[in-house]
Amino acid sequence: MRLATYEHQRRRRSGIVEGDQVRPFPEGTNLLDLVAGGAPPATDAAVPLAEVRLLPPIEPPSVRDFVTFEEHVEGVRRSVDGQAGVPDAWYDAPIFYFTNPHSMIGAHDEVRMPPGCAALDFELEVAAVIGRQGQDLSPQQARDHIFGYTIFNDWSARDLQSREMQVGLGPCKGKDFATTLGPWLVTADELDPCRDADGTLRLALTAEVNGEVVGSDLLSNMSWTFEEMVAYASRGAQVRAGDVLGSGTCGNGGCMAELWGRRNRQDPPSLRPGDVVTLTVEGIGTVSNTVVPGLPAPHPLPSARKRPRTRPGAVA
Repeated sequence: MRLATYEHQRRRRSGIVEGDQVRPFPEGTNLLDLVAGGAPPATDAAVPLAEVRLLPPIEPPSVRDFVTFEEHVEGVRRSVDGQAGVPDAWYDAPIFYFTNPHSMIGAHDEVRMPPGCAALDFELEVAAVIGRQGQDLSPQQARDHIFGYTIFNDWSARDLQSREMQVGLGPCKGKDFATTLGPWLVTADELDPCRDADGTLRLALTAEVNGEVVGSDLLSNMSWTFEEMVAYASRGAQVRAGDVLGSGTCGNGGCMAELWGRRNRQDPPSLRPGDVVTLTVEGIGTVSNTVVPGLPAPHPLPSARKRPRTRPGAVA
């Protein structure tokens, strides 16, 4: 099944996508309840997809974004950190960071330039959505905990990210402002026939900017499977229904920062208002977002204040 959440006639609905139509569930149906094991209810009369605004399929409780494509790490590390190669620690396990679950946008929503950003970039990823709670799972067990898959565009303010990561914590406002999730949620059984011999999903990925292809790759070039990613995420912690796990950005132009790192220049140029980013994943669909102006400048904050290092009980 392909499950969508959408807005139609100013009402939020969800339903099953079939061809160029969506069959609505009763009003008030939340896809997160279905993901968590609820039975799909009866549907109403079909509505043309052309008449609806697609929303993020679910409102995820948490979002983990991994980095599983070696080619991406090579290029972006040079672009963001100015260092060559891949860190040895990357090969140890599928590393991830938590990003903002409240910044999800729909398949065709506009993307505002984030405050203070002059180097906006996209990131072509696929995300797995958890269907039921689990902890300390093996990769074999983890497969039964994946409900389905969707496209994931981890928009990135590269100039902000580069400065922030010098602190040694990871991305902050460079990743906080927008993530495209959509166009719908494809249940795992639909993509099972696309698996390689090692269990990796073999899906073609394509990125376009203003109608020009800038990147293409195969999802099967991931160095870990989604099941291995879920198992690692659940190690000593819980994964819960609706949790989103991004694959990390694919290689070969899955984002522009990778190309900047390889070419040692911003070619192609960073995104500007009016640019349209279209990402397509075989077996899932297409999302297409237009960049629009944001705030002219962020509200100013002071730099860190130099403080005395007095201790309790010390004489001033």
